[in-house]
Amino acid sequence: MTDLSGRRLVHVTTSDISLALLLGPQLRAFADAGMEVIGASAPGPFVDRLTGWGITHVPLRHATRSVSVGHDLMALYELERLFRRLRPDIVHTHNPKPGLYGRIAARTAGVPGIVNTVHGLYAAPEDSPGRKAVVYGLERIAATCSDVELFQNPEDLEVMRRMGVPAGRLVLLGNGVDLEMFHPATSSNARASARRALGAANDAIVVGTVGRLVWQKGFRELLAAAQHLRSIRSNVLFVIIGGEDPAKGDALEQGDIAAARALGNVIFTGHRDNVGELYHGFDMYALPSYREGFPRSAMEAAASGIPVIATDIRGCRQVVDHDVTGLLVPIHDAGSLALAIAELAGDESRRIEMGFQGRRKAEAEFDDRAIIRRTLAAYETLPEPTTSWTTARIRS
Repeated sequence: MTDLSGRRLVHVTTSDISLALLLGPQLRAFADAGMEVIGASAPGPFVDRLTGWGITHVPLRHATRSVSVGHDLMALYELERLFRRLRPDIVHTHNPKPGLYGRIAARTAGVPGIVNTVHGLYAAPEDSPGRKAVVYGLERIAATCSDVELFQNPEDLEVMRRMGVPAGRLVLLGNGVDLEMFHPATSSNARASARRALGAANDAIVVGTVGRLVWQKGFRELLAAAQHLRSIRSNVLFVIIGGEDPAKGDALEQGDIAAARALGNVIFTGHRDNVGELYHGFDMYALPSYREGFPRSAMEAAASGIPVIATDIRGCRQVVDHDVTGLLVPIHDAGSLALAIAELAGDESRRIEMGFQGRRKAEAEFDDRAIIRRTLAAYETLPEPTTSWTTARIRS
């Protein structure tokens, strides 16, 4: 087994929220393994959390989530200079955009070990041939710069295998959550407390969702389902947890949120830090997304013992076993979504059984400790840094 202690590891994402909320447990585990862990992203409110964990954060000026070829080219140049200065032993990028320019910058800078995690190719099988050609082509080019490609989703791995990425570089990573943080409610008090925090009455059937307020998460269909159900199932309440994301071109605007609240059966809570506790107030979880890699919120809901209704797309299919842990519905189909919600709203015993099976699936397949082990195993396969590389780092 390769000793990773003392290796300098840089994780590159677009924003600090990804480093803290999505990768936080992994980064802490890598530090516990003796690695020097650095996060590089645009700065934000989560930097203090990272530094509190002992993770060094390097701010990137040109990392942006919006479409900007100019900024992306400057980000590539910025990262190349950063890697030449830091001389990391391993650079680990996370797509879509940092995975593209980050891999190229790391290879150009001569970084010994380069790893990329594909959280979800930015084109789905149902997208247009033109879009798929561009996305898959760029991924194929960037993959020539990496030593290991970690895939959360087996469908994405198969796409890249067909695109000619060498099989020896492809590793199925999966995805996971903290099963101790996300667990079924252990008492009626936990459920009642969550209901109070959500503003939901005890007799309401709560349909919860957690995520950024962007249309691609399926809010158009979710809100249409809410409008349909308010007259036929007045006890169904939709609770949406998540912050606004004005940097995204498809963000919900204030007028959209106000119109949804006016329906009378929709609550927006904004961003919450105690989501693990708030899941206990849900009766079911809805994720009618248009595109996912391996949705974390759906895994959190399953781990919390809540049935999940999701679109029948890549990623959601890996989380939901149809009619066992939840229901899969067609994409862009508000009517089918409303029908699925109505079905589960009227059948408490079915919800309970699905939630039980969801927790069993989470324990078997969604443990983030397994993700950490697989990532460390990938690091152990990387080339040893040369003496000249480490010597130059010491001198700098």
